[in-house]
Amino acid sequence: MDITIQPGRLHGELAAIPSKSQAHRYLICAAFADFPTTLICPQTNRDIEATAACLNALGAKILRTQEGYRIVPIEKAPKSAVLNCCESGSTLRFMLPIVGALGVDALFQMEGRLPQRPLSPLWEEMERMGCTLSRPTENTIRCRGKLRSGDYAIDGGVSSQFITGLLFATSLLDGPCSLSVTGKVESKPYIDMTKAAMNLFGAPHYHTPGQIMVEGDWSNGAFFLAARALGNAVVVTNLEADSPQGDRAAAALLRDLEENITIDASDIPDLVPILAVVASAKKGAVFTNIQRLRMKESDRVATVMEMIENLGGTAFSTEETLTILGTGLTGGTVDSHNDHRIAMATAIASTVCAKPVKIHGAEAVNKSYPKFWEEFRRLGGHYEQHIR
Repeated sequence: MDITIQPGRLHGELAAIPSKSQAHRYLICAAFADFPTTLICPQTNRDIEATAACLNALGAKILRTQEGYRIVPIEKAPKSAVLNCCESGSTLRFMLPIVGALGVDALFQMEGRLPQRPLSPLWEEMERMGCTLSRPTENTIRCRGKLRSGDYAIDGGVSSQFITGLLFATSLLDGPCSLSVTGKVESKPYIDMTKAAMNLFGAPHYHTPGQIMVEGDWSNGAFFLAARALGNAVVVTNLEADSPQGDRAAAALLRDLEENITIDASDIPDLVPILAVVASAKKGAVFTNIQRLRMKESDRVATVMEMIENLGGTAFSTEETLTILGTGLTGGTVDSHNDHRIAMATAIASTVCAKPVKIHGAEAVNKSYPKFWEEFRRLGGHYEQHIR
């Protein structure tokens, strides 16, 4: 789907959608609790639905309700299962160790760019501790065997999702377990979110809290916070200032972008596309520690540069830095490369462009924010939709 946005400003109020990161973690904890859990999560997306479907394949009964989900926990895991992770890296990296802890013979299915995203060193650690992993096809992974209790270790420099997956897995194993993380830990706030969710459920014994609400999502709320920073009369509600989400840093960073600043991207890779847009319209910025951006839904170093340049701005990179000059944006055509955050960042960029902005693959927003275009229009965005 292509969308052509006419120049214009946004105005109005919207509530941030439920946090995708928190919803993943609450669904998993609830699936191993002692009694059913009601999860207040009025909006969902493809990634959250992928985790719910995988847990159902393992024996949970997760039902979509008007207010969110009703989760009946797993009583007994099946001997074998097929788990479709769609394009969700969180789902795959969380569920792979969990399946290993349960001893399920599992076939994981993947879509989009997910088969190319890294699984090392999680893969090697799981094999060291008792599982056998293989790639029957380019888009599938087979996990056999069962993880044993003991001392686990993993490099924290590739993905915090590996650590989250192992935290869940080791909590489900019989016998004493430890997990040590070596090297620099990337995206530590996401690990803190995992620990907070597990503590809420009393892991490793997992007692249901009964009813629990998923808080507003700073990662997606940041797009409309950025719209406000760019002069649009937009008010965003349902965001907790003391949230464990690392992307709450968006509030301070958007204020700091009134000047040319250097931003460490290691803990906020999902914010880089929209911060780059604001930097272009303001006084520029230099992003450091960008290596992990190359391993997201797209190579975000390449796609952010392409987005900025195609909209009339200036960007360049080295192996370790991405530089955005504050030369302004004018309009143009951007390919989302099936990256939801590139599509949404481009939409917000249109509010400071004098010429129309066209987005190829605008449906990429469904991964995290299916109602994005509906909200964009409600706030005054003018666009035409073209089905290819």
